[in-house]
Amino acid sequence: MGLFYALMAVGLSMIFGILRIVNFAHGEFFMIGAYVYALSAMKMGLNPWMALVFAGIAGAVLGMVIEKLLMRPLYDGYQSWTIVKDEYAVVVTFALSLLLIHLVDKVVGPSPFLGPSLVSTKRIALGPLMLNGQKIIAAGVSVVVLTGLALFIKKSVWGRQIQAVAQNRFGASLAGIDPVKTTALIFAISGLLAALSGALMAPIMNPSPDVGSFPALKSFIIVVLGGMGSIWGSMVAAILLGVMESFFAVYVSYDYRDAFGLMVLIAVLLFRPYGLAGRKGRET
Repeated sequence: MGLFYALMAVGLSMIFGILRIVNFAHGEFFMIGAYVYALSAMKMGLNPWMALVFAGIAGAVLGMVIEKLLMRPLYDGYQSWTIVKDEYAVVVTFALSLLLIHLVDKVVGPSPFLGPSLVSTKRIALGPLMLNGQKIIAAGVSVVVLTGLALFIKKSVWGRQIQAVAQNRFGASLAGIDPVKTTALIFAISGLLAALSGALMAPIMNPSPDVGSFPALKSFIIVVLGGMGSIWGSMVAAILLGVMESFFAVYVSYDYRDAFGLMVLIAVLLFRPYGLAGRKGRET
């Protein structure tokens, strides 16, 4: 599960790293991806792999629209928003979350949809182990996407611009980098990753209007554990949380497996509030 967590948490961490705001509507990108995948495959007759691509594109487009309409006021008048920008982001993203949940509930309906599997094989034998075929394929897709994202950030021109804006928005603009376009790209990537995560999980969990709430909670735990705004820390923290939850489920209690993440969050906030790869202090 750590790879699915990583797809969700990395996008959330990227947004915080650029704008220093928390996107409380991040779980609804997961929900939109799951619904687009399931409905495009079931109602439109698309091949599941094409539906997966379609879901990712839908998440990216939604991210860009939200960035332009709702988030851009945060940095268009950046200096004048220093006092209330956090409050604005909390209210707007929380309201957007409620809006998307109720919009899908009214337009599509409250009934859950189970998306088609990407593979026809339900179980794959690996020695004495029987593994879920969809989870294996989804894990492989997650590895490819996360590896591509890491290379994109480290090697590409756009990736270096993202790093520059994350370090110093004003300094990056003096160097000729357009921070507005860079932020739009960040929201597109964030939406793409969350929607892909939802699409990959659609054949395993039944997508419903509030299906993104729990993955979003996991993402917040991972972002804090890895260090607020640290992309690499979020990737490592997602894998660690997935492994620790599995260990806890096997050797302690499966019923309380999900509560283990909250226990980890409390411990991190008490003993290392800046996370595994975060920095002490906070930008004011």
